[in-house]
Amino acid sequence: MLFVFLLLISLELKAQNSFKGLEVLFSTPKNYVVQHTDDVLKMDGNLEESDWQKTAWTEDFVDIEGAKKPLPKLQTQVKMLWNDSTLFIAAKLQEPQLWATQTHHDDIIYKDNDFEVFIDPDNNTHQYFEIEINQFNKIFDLFMPKPYRNGGNALIGWDVEGLQTGVKLDGTLNQPQDEDKSWTVEMAIPLKSLRMGFSLIKPKEGTLWRINFSRVEWDTKISNGKNEKLKNAAGKDLPEHNWVWSPQGVINMHYPERWGYLQFSRKADAVFTLSFSELQKQYLWLVYYRQKQYLQKNGKYAATLAELHLEPIAKIGERESLLQMDASGRQFTATVKAEGSVAISINDEGLIETIKTKP
Repeated sequence: MLFVFLLLISLELKAQNSFKGLEVLFSTPKNYVVQHTDDVLKMDGNLEESDWQKTAWTEDFVDIEGAKKPLPKLQTQVKMLWNDSTLFIAAKLQEPQLWATQTHHDDIIYKDNDFEVFIDPDNNTHQYFEIEINQFNKIFDLFMPKPYRNGGNALIGWDVEGLQTGVKLDGTLNQPQDEDKSWTVEMAIPLKSLRMGFSLIKPKEGTLWRINFSRVEWDTKISNGKNEKLKNAAGKDLPEHNWVWSPQGVINMHYPERWGYLQFSRKADAVFTLSFSELQKQYLWLVYYRQKQYLQKNGKYAATLAELHLEPIAKIGERESLLQMDASGRQFTATVKAEGSVAISINDEGLIETIKTKP
């Protein structure tokens, strides 16, 4: 009995050590249970409909890097609803100076203070969508086949077919002589537009998507009757602030595995539940991050888990999962599987897949 106890303690300590140095990439993402609505919602930024009034706001946004950075000086919150065809998103952004310069569709909207939405319906970190909006109610929307870190290129020619948006300003746009209060965004995103190729499988009770929201905020001053970005000694714009709902841990929104969880429900008392498979994926991401570190140091991927100082057994609660890896110098695939559950895999491009076995 003593031997077994000591063995379990040893395994737990090794598991903790495995994540050492990567803790910011394994903080628990935020979650939101999105309720179904039959209300007719007008995209005008007013949020006057009864279901909007009953719907809870998220927590205030934080810095993209999380707790190691100060809280944002301005408040940002989001709320969501859905029906059988549409995901509705509302955001309220406190803002003492309303200004914008980008006036065309698919302009680089983040050159202005903006609000951004990132959605991965498949929860596989590939084939995801980004929508940006500014105070002119102008949109920059794009599709990512895979993250930039894995060689992905943005498909800017993609548009959210049927997207409806509204912006309400509590203040005056591009008039810096007065002080403003806020701006409110409202979006109706057709579910069928969030799919490339085959038809979208509509959400059902408990369906889980990954989603995150970002706010780009520039430091400005009033100069010659305009809001101008502050610059450094070399004359370049100071870096923007990136404030988000669920902290990424790194200054990069294109880590989809770090986004929050969106759980669809028709039940008013529904409670968010994180599945066992999502906990298992943490060990796949551990392999992925360690392999990327190993590649950077050695110019090739590790051939074995032992070279990454990782154990083949992952203990999650009272359940054990077997962690395996096949690798060459330029590629790798890792899998995790517990008794009685399906295997899940990750490859060197960060693609998550459920391995379907033949009956």
